[in-house]
Amino acid sequence: MNLTSEQSDALIQIVRDVAAKEIRPLFRNLDVSDIDSKSAPDDLVTVADRAAELAITAAVRELLPNAAIVGEEAVSADKSILDRVGQGQVVVIDPIDGTWNFANGIATYGVILSVIEDGKIVFGLLYDPSYDDWIVATEGRGAWFCGANGKRRRLTLDTPPELSDCFGYVGMYLFAKPEQARIAAQLSAFRRTQSLRCACHEYRLLAGGASQFYLTGMLNVWDHAAGVLVYQEAGGVVRLLDGRDYHPTMREGRLLTAASEELWSELAKRFAFLA
Repeated sequence: MNLTSEQSDALIQIVRDVAAKEIRPLFRNLDVSDIDSKSAPDDLVTVADRAAELAITAAVRELLPNAAIVGEEAVSADKSILDRVGQGQVVVIDPIDGTWNFANGIATYGVILSVIEDGKIVFGLLYDPSYDDWIVATEGRGAWFCGANGKRRRLTLDTPPELSDCFGYVGMYLFAKPEQARIAAQLSAFRRTQSLRCACHEYRLLAGGASQFYLTGMLNVWDHAAGVLVYQEAGGVVRLLDGRDYHPTMREGRLLTAASEELWSELAKRFAFLA
C-alpha cells in the first residue's frame, strides 16, 4: 500500500496531462451552458471540472488499482463516498479548485490531489495548470516547488514577522454572519487579509512564505489534505482552533494554520470565540 516515488511521479504526470487536455483549453473559453451551480449561486461546476475528474480518476485506477478514489464532483453526487477516507489507500481529487475563478476567467485556480493511507496524508500536490508548475510534498521528505523546466526548490518557512506585519487568508464567507462581524473586528491587527477563493493557491503562497496564516470554517478534504501536508513539510503549524491536530476524516471545525507555533498560539487567542 505504501506509495512509491515512481507512483508519486506518475500521479503528477497524470494531473499535467489531464490539465493540458481537459482544463487549459476551456479556460476563458466556456459557454454559459458549460457552467452550473451546486449548493449556491456562487458554488459552480463546469464541464471542465467533470471531464478532468473523470479523466484523472480513470488514470489513477490504472496506476493504483487497489486505491479508493474520492473526487469532489463524485461526492457532490454521492456523499457516502466520503466514508472511504481513513480506510486503506485513498486518492483525493479536486479537479479544479477555484472553479468560480476559472469560470470567470481569473487564472487563480488549480488541481489538488492527495494520497491518504490509513488516515495519514502521505502525498500532496498543488498544481497550477496555467503555468504547468506545482508544489509537491511527500511525508517526511519536505515540500518542493517544481517548474515545468525541471528545476526544483525546497520550501522552508522563515520566522514570521510581528503580528501587525502578517498577511493572512481568511475565508470570511465560510463563517456565519454573526461570526463574520466578530472576525472583521480582529482584522485591523494584521497588515492585510484576503481570500483568493482557491485553497490551492492559498496553500502554495503559505508554503512559499508569502503569507503567514490561514483561517477557514470549511474542512472539505479535497481542499485541505494536500495543502496541510505541504505546509507542515515546509515547517508550518496546522491545527483546529480548539487545539486538535487536523485529520483528513474531519468534516466540521475551524482550521488555523500559521508559520510558527508562537504565531499560531497568538492567532488562536484572537479567534478563540470561533472554537
